[in-house]
Amino acid sequence: MSNKTIVLGSGISGLSAAYHLGLKNIDATVYEKDAEWGGLCGNFTIDGFRFDKAVHLSFASDEYVQELMYGETPFYRHKPEASNYYEGCWVKHPAQNNLFPLPAKTKVSIISDFIKNEGKEHSISNYEDWLRAQYGNYFAENFPMKYTRKYWTIDAKDLSTTWAGGRMSQPDMEQVLLGSYTDDIPNAYYAKEMRYPKVGGYKSFLTTMKKACTIKLNKEATAIDPSKKSITFSDGSEESYENLVSSLPIPHMITLLPNVPQDVIDASENLFASSVAIVSLGFNKPDLAKHLWYYIYDEDILPARCYSPSIKSPENAPKGCSSVQFEIYFSKEKDLALQGDDLVEHIITKGLEMEIFKKEDIIVKDARVLPYGNVVFYDGMEDDRQIVLDYLSSLNIHGVGRFGQWAYLWTDQCVLTGKNVVNENF
Repeated sequence: MSNKTIVLGSGISGLSAAYHLGLKNIDATVYEKDAEWGGLCGNFTIDGFRFDKAVHLSFASDEYVQELMYGETPFYRHKPEASNYYEGCWVKHPAQNNLFPLPAKTKVSIISDFIKNEGKEHSISNYEDWLRAQYGNYFAENFPMKYTRKYWTIDAKDLSTTWAGGRMSQPDMEQVLLGSYTDDIPNAYYAKEMRYPKVGGYKSFLTTMKKACTIKLNKEATAIDPSKKSITFSDGSEESYENLVSSLPIPHMITLLPNVPQDVIDASENLFASSVAIVSLGFNKPDLAKHLWYYIYDEDILPARCYSPSIKSPENAPKGCSSVQFEIYFSKEKDLALQGDDLVEHIITKGLEMEIFKKEDIIVKDARVLPYGNVVFYDGMEDDRQIVLDYLSSLNIHGVGRFGQWAYLWTDQCVLTGKNVVNENF
């Protein structure tokens, strides 16, 4: 029997677990199915343009995480000044505080509903109820409810509120009115500063942890036998373990195990996450990207949001160039309407309509799919999740990170899950 601890997945939470195991002098090896480490914090390069695997900016507030992620990595500090695109208007973020650019009739409809809503009693049973209670019907229906379908892939009425926390700005009437009269409104984003490595993409923030870890690449787990404490990999090899830590999605983990009880299988099959199609564009001009990132509310424009790698760091693009990346979310509840070249052409057509670039500016274009984006908080998800997590725990399998714990976690929270799981179980 090996006394080794195996960690599945070399993303931020897997690396955190292995790093913190090392601090306790516990022998741990990370097994990664891909040819490169980093998971969703990884990146790819095309003709000198670097693109992260979807948007990543760090705003860690925990001092321990700050030291771990930023200590060895020079970084840029960005103000979190996002924008929104809605029916031809560019609106500062959050939109509910910054109605100034919108047509007068739209502003009147929004403000009227805010006034009717003030002091009203509301029964909250789902995210749609919560949105209507916070913002009134008109704004809820035309902004966050539309965005919910694009980002979460289900209707707001089918989404719980447990994920929201402090992520949504809840302005009072005075803030709404002021933001409708002037665009000189202070930023109301939930983070005060966004940070990004100067060199190497977002995964450079993982350097300290990575250097302390033993990582084996191209090792995809295909079967796990908890009774024998062994893992079989796609190359036919087999490894024994004493303890197992996993950042793999918990529904996928269940498919790797033998003799799983039917209620656990049923619960795991109910769980689902969104996937992300990312379309990345590189431009032959330095200043085409005007916003660090922005949200798109129009449902005829497939992406939910867009960000600029070249604003995050100039090192992400060749000198004299700039770049953007669009995110389109889909799941078993919402198909990906277009794929490949058709999706790229849709993005280009809509980008021209939005006047954010010209066709002749594009020198790099790429489309690819990330299988996992966000855990979807459908009504009853937490009960299904608990059934699966309890079963994995009974097998001494410790989940870490967004998909190993099936939670809506930011990257700094993923670091802490690795640390906490090690401290609580080893």
